[in-house]
Amino acid sequence: MKKSSRLPDLRNLGVNLRLLMIVNSMLLLGAVLLSTNFNQFFIVFTSASAIAQPMLLLSLLGLYIAYPQLIKLPYWQGLLAIIGIVLLSCSSVYTLISQLLIFNDLPTQTRVLFFALMLTAITFYYFNLHHRAYSPALVEARLQALQARIRPHFLFNSINAVLSLIRSQPKQAETALEDMADLFRVLMADNRDLVPLAQEIALCRQYLALEKLRLDERLMIAWQIDNMPPDALIPPLLLQPLLENAVYHGIEPLATGGTITIQIYTKRKEVHLVISNPYNTQKSHQAGNKMALSNIKERLMLHFDLEASLKSTQSNSEYQVHIILPYTQK
Repeated sequence: MKKSSRLPDLRNLGVNLRLLMIVNSMLLLGAVLLSTNFNQFFIVFTSASAIAQPMLLLSLLGLYIAYPQLIKLPYWQGLLAIIGIVLLSCSSVYTLISQLLIFNDLPTQTRVLFFALMLTAITFYYFNLHHRAYSPALVEARLQALQARIRPHFLFNSINAVLSLIRSQPKQAETALEDMADLFRVLMADNRDLVPLAQEIALCRQYLALEKLRLDERLMIAWQIDNMPPDALIPPLLLQPLLENAVYHGIEPLATGGTITIQIYTKRKEVHLVISNPYNTQKSHQAGNKMALSNIKERLMLHFDLEASLKSTQSNSEYQVHIILPYTQK
């Protein structure tokens, strides 16, 4: 299981793009403050970039290589290690540039390293604020899922379905009670770490089995997961709330019911999760404010930044949610 970390994922494309943007924005700001006209601004910015860009690229390479070890450290130790890698990279590039005599007026090494230290501190303070801004989504996801589980229409109907089976099919009733216990156990846990996709699928099967008890033939499930990577790591309670929405808004309002299709596959080192269900705007329950979708988007942003996405579409009496996230493993 992959532990969550306050350090940003230094192998994530979105994180690296943010690093590049922050550093270059600071270079632009510095050039503006040190210039009185455009020609001077251009000279100052290009000169600073010629020194800073090699330092930045070498630092990113060093952080990329060291990231698996960095996330094993406590936050402050990891942050100090990052600063050490950045300063070492900048010092190495500075030494090379000074020996090649590329620049006539090269700033002192102390000044360059101090500037690199300040940029690193500002950048990782930003990422710390970014993490704190999205972290409440983890707690909110657990509370929303728990509230959904204990709402009367699900809990009472599930209990009644189990009671109806106790005499005629005691083994099935026992299995249903075990499924309910497993659901509550997961929902009461501290769901902060990424979990294997196979674990989430098992939870979804248990949830759908309980709904199947009361909806019977009205609820049909089509699993298209032969190409599913079971070891792919995803945020917990990612699919289950979407399936609950599919049942509540798509299947329950229809007298004849319908089919929920779950399709999971990999493509270009990405995991695609697609959930489709029938949807009738005239017969559906009140749509609500799509809080579940918003929460899932926030958690995807927290764990995968720009490498993950969620899109929902409605067409031809069908509602579909399509999630794309990077294929990460333990």
